[in-house]
Amino acid sequence: MLKSNKPVIIAFLAPAALCYALVFLYPTLRTTVMSFFAVEGVSDSIAKWTFNGLGNYQKLFAAPIFMQSLKNIGRIWFAGGCGVMFMALVFAVALTGGLKGSKFFRSAIYLPNVVSAVAMGTMWINYVFNSDYGLLHNVFSTLGLKAASATLWTAPGLRFWSMLTAYCFGMVGYHMLIFISGIEQIPRDYYEAALLEGAGIFQRFIHVTLPNIRGVLRTNIVMWTVFTVGFFVWGQLFSPVNLSNDTVAPMNYMYELVFGASSVATTVRDTGSGAAIGVILMLMVIVVFFATVLVVRNDDAEV
Repeated sequence: MLKSNKPVIIAFLAPAALCYALVFLYPTLRTTVMSFFAVEGVSDSIAKWTFNGLGNYQKLFAAPIFMQSLKNIGRIWFAGGCGVMFMALVFAVALTGGLKGSKFFRSAIYLPNVVSAVAMGTMWINYVFNSDYGLLHNVFSTLGLKAASATLWTAPGLRFWSMLTAYCFGMVGYHMLIFISGIEQIPRDYYEAALLEGAGIFQRFIHVTLPNIRGVLRTNIVMWTVFTVGFFVWGQLFSPVNLSNDTVAPMNYMYELVFGASSVATTVRDTGSGAAIGVILMLMVIVVFFATVLVVRNDDAEV
């Protein structure tokens, strides 16, 4: 039966396999190969490429701004990730515990994810962080905290944390829904048995909820890593003219190298080094994925 269906299976799989090869596999292989060559323009033919070995990688790790960009996404991944995962898990537990109006709150918390990053970032910059009429200015003025109300939250030194706060605000809902999907798969018998044994709310969370959502936690960590290495739009919004040490991420620096995006060109177009950044980011995701698989065991409950 399977042999007789082979042509049909191939016919259905061929378009998907072709799309995968053209859209994902070929660009990945081309970028990896390009990272070992000196390439000026992204559209240059292969004949113009000059073999450079590990030169592009050496150049990147010798560039202070690239090292700063790695430091920034490291802080985004760890500090932002801890905050987002904590808040997402708190909301997920609360909204699966029989809270009245939980459907409304799920929609409200997830709502920032349906708004474009450009619109969300513009809102935070102009209507939250603005030191003349922003939300923080008005709140601190009402509380009589004059110094805090006059603080320029997008000034150097504070800009990174303001950007991270705005970014994390929009990410909580996404990861909350993933946690909710895992929690709702836990058999209710487990909670009832724990309740009969006299377990309190925190004991049920520690001994029932957490052990049964390890696989979901692993998924959230991997997804957060993917989003972090792809961090780009928010850095452009908070530093729209030139690269800034406070907001630069590897993707911003890659964009600068490949397209020379700054109004004052501080770098020469270097697509080969830009490709090397892409390879480095890909390796970071792979390393985090395998590390997460080893550390966070998938011991979810069998439903």
